[in-house]
Amino acid sequence: MEFSAVVLDLDGTYLNGSKEVSARNLAAVIECHRRGMGIVFATARPPRAVKWFLPEELLGIGSFVYYNGAQVVCTLSRAEWHESIPVALTADILDYCAANYSGGHLSMEVRDEWYSLKELDYSAVMNARANPVVKPIEELKEYEATKILLTNIEDPQALIPLFGRQVNILVTDNGTVVQIMPKQASKEGAVSELCRRRGIDMKSVIVFGDDHNDIGLFQTCGYSVAMGNAIKELKELADETTAANDEDGVARVLERFF
Repeated sequence: MEFSAVVLDLDGTYLNGSKEVSARNLAAVIECHRRGMGIVFATARPPRAVKWFLPEELLGIGSFVYYNGAQVVCTLSRAEWHESIPVALTADILDYCAANYSGGHLSMEVRDEWYSLKELDYSAVMNARANPVVKPIEELKEYEATKILLTNIEDPQALIPLFGRQVNILVTDNGTVVQIMPKQASKEGAVSELCRRRGIDMKSVIVFGDDHNDIGLFQTCGYSVAMGNAIKELKELADETTAANDEDGVARVLERFF
């Protein structure tokens, strides 16, 4: 099979359990780039985290879909765009979460700046190298959120009938993380626009993923590969399932096409 681009999720997919890119996975993607394929990293992570985890040689050759599509940067075409949740809607969501999930952890991303209502240590839970800046809720309600994050809460599905028509709500990481993004933001929408700008047919794109936020990509890309550690729903959609992220599952597939 001939592919024009490869799309890679990071956590649970291209990164191993230690949040590192293995030598084999690195070599495979470098070879794809050498052969003229477009390289797209599509992640829920913010820009700063991608810089933490990816080797320097990958940062200069890829296009980057951050926050599940709310922010996009293409290194090669120099294209860049950003989506956000309107101020009034951000305030409504923050008020509801503060009132109904007082025992949970609420934080908010605003264009690569991270804020929360209280001191939180995400170094172990989310492999973050810096924790959010604490600000009062009234100040947070003045921002247009790029993404709102909830962890350690019960019944996250209750948010969907309340706000699901206005924002994009994803429950990931085995139900432990709720990610609230702008309604128009999605990995598949961002990748489709990147491909359109670069003249790449989505049918010629191969995608790798492991979680709920990759489902849209699996439905729109030409060929989809679920990781061995992926959720059941993704494996059922995939054209094939490869080895787990700790077993170089990405490289094992890409090497077949060289």
